[in-house]
Order: sequence, then structure tokens, then C-alpha cells
Amino acid sequence: MSDVYAARRGLLRERCAAAGNSAALITRPANVRYLAGASPLGAVLLVGPADDELFCAGAPTGEADEGRLDEKLPLSLLSGPGADPAVAAADRAAAVRADSLAVEEHHLTVARHRAVRSVAPRLRLADLGTAVEQQRLVKDEEEIACLRIAAEIADQALGELLESILVGRTERHLALELERRLVDHGADGPAFPTSVGTGPHSGRSRHRPSDRRVEEGDFLSVCLGANYRGYRCEIGRTFVIGTTPADWQIELYDLVFAAQRAGREALLPGAAYRDVDHAARSVLDSAGYGEALAGCTGHGVGLEIDEDPQLAPTAMGKLDACVPVTVEPGVHLPGRGGVRIDDTLVVRPEADGGPELLTITTKELLAL
Repeated sequence: MSDVYAARRGLLRERCAAAGNSAALITRPANVRYLAGASPLGAVLLVGPADDELFCAGAPTGEADEGRLDEKLPLSLLSGPGADPAVAAADRAAAVRADSLAVEEHHLTVARHRAVRSVAPRLRLADLGTAVEQQRLVKDEEEIACLRIAAEIADQALGELLESILVGRTERHLALELERRLVDHGADGPAFPTSVGTGPHSGRSRHRPSDRRVEEGDFLSVCLGANYRGYRCEIGRTFVIGTTPADWQIELYDLVFAAQRAGREALLPGAAYRDVDHAARSVLDSAGYGEALAGCTGHGVGLEIDEDPQLAPTAMGKLDACVPVTVEPGVHLPGRGGVRIDDTLVVRPEADGGPELLTITTKELLAL
């Protein structure tokens, strides 16, 4: 993997040079991990004119949530309490005669920006913008393999839950059990706080599990994801508890399923982000539920659970192959509940079979 990280840093170095910047200071943890293999707490990465270096306030722990550091990347451990790796990196950039330093202004605090400027007053500071985030958009096959394993883990955890007795158990209990099962099956942890909604809570986006108990006839909506080697997937499903679904539940489920299928089928290289959103949203709009859909139909996943691209009505840009995204429409009816169906997929050309579905738990409306 060392060559992979070096190649990523080399590409960023070329982009910086093209913009007139001789070095870049990377402070956002996900970006540090993407370029260095690991992101120890507080670490920053200096991508220099010729050489790169990781600066840490403490020694890497080697824990899974940090990642595995590129063994060929020089590491500087700072001594003394309160030492700031960003300041040390800027000082090093000045020492190697860099004339300009691109920084992640969207992540760097004002106070830290001032500290960087004060230690290297001759360095011209520029905004790197979201250059690394844009570089992260298209995943290589090793990244996709990690996402595929994360999806398999989430499918396993959800499948086991569906085989257990659910009536009488609380949303909170079910969420904790799902997160334990994720770890049991090899996840580093949950990709995000697991959401379990029952009855009137079902169908809510990012619902925080409560002490409400599962009752017969409830909709049960679950949204979870696994974190595997830093890569995060997402799956959401809705079921009915203990009885034949009511007519209104079947109608609502079929509608959200149709919207989700339309969004999935629109995931092709070259498709505009907004067009994918429109494909799903228009199905709900035609049934009078357009306003019930959240601000976006889906989003990118990878080292973060919510990254670019955003599949939203006003989003600019077009999909590339090998971009993993979610498609997650939902409808919540206040006081009654609702439906969410959420998959993680990888954009693939039609010649390769179209979008690759990573989360494969059935989308049939099951009565549990």
C-alpha cells in the first residue's frame, strides 16, 4: 500500500504545483488518512516540494481506528506539552524553502491559521479548498473491496437481528445489539450511530433510538453501517412486526421502493447528480409525498459516511465510474410512521452490468 499512498500524494503535489503552490498542509483527519494510511489523533501531513512528512503530538497507537501508517512516510513526533503539529509542519515547509503553502481553510481554525502564519511569515498561504476530497471521490478497487466487506458485515448483523424475537424490545436495545453484532463480525465499529425507529418513529431520517418498545403491527425501520479499515457503508430497511401489513403500509412501502429503484437505476457514469435525485424524487412527487423526502436522495461514502457527491436537487456535477454512493429515499407520516430503504452502491458503466449493489439484504416487505 505504500506505493498507493505515495502516488496519491504525488497527484496532490502535481495539483498544488499547477496552482502555484509548492507545498500543502493537510489537517482534516480523513484526508490525512487517505494520503498517509493512518490519522493518529491530531496528526497533520506536510506534502512538500519533494518530500512528505507526518507530524504527530504523540506516537501512533496502532489502533484500528487510526489505520496503518505508510511505513515509508517520515514521522516527526513533537516534544513538549501543547506543541501544535500544524505549526511544526509550517516551520518545516519554511525550512525547506517552500515559497507558498496551501492549507485546508475549510478545516483550519482562525487561531490555528494565525499560528501557522506567525511561525512562517514569509510563506504565502493559499486555500487548498477541497482538492483532497475531490481526489477521494473515485475509489480504487482496494477501497471498494473494503466497502464491500463493510456491506457484508452490515448485512450479516441485520440478518441475524431479523431472526430474533423483536416484540417487546426497545429501540435502544435493538440498536445496541446491532452495533455489537457489527463488531462481532469484524467491523472496527459502527459507521455512524445506528438508527432504529418503531411505530410512529419509523421512517425518520437519523432517528435517535428511544425506550419505545416494539409492538405488533408496527413499522420497524433500521439504518446501520459498518466501519471496516476506515471505510463506511450504509444500509436501511423497513419491516412490519408480527402481522400482515395493513393496506396503507403496503402502499407506502411500494411507493418508497419504486422511488429507491428509480434512483438506483439512474446511477450511471455521466449522470448528473441532480438527475439521480430527480429520478427518485419525482416518484414521490407524483404521489404527493415530494416534500416528505429529505434534502438529498443520497450521498457519497468512503472514509466518511457522508461525503461528496451529494445527490440533491441543486447539486452540480456528474457521476464517474467507481464512485460509491447511497440511495436512500424515505417518507415519514407524522403520528403513523413511515418507510426508509437505503442501499450502498458503486457506480459502474452499463457494459460492466450497471451499478454494483453492495448491500444485499432483501427489500421485500417482510412481516417479522
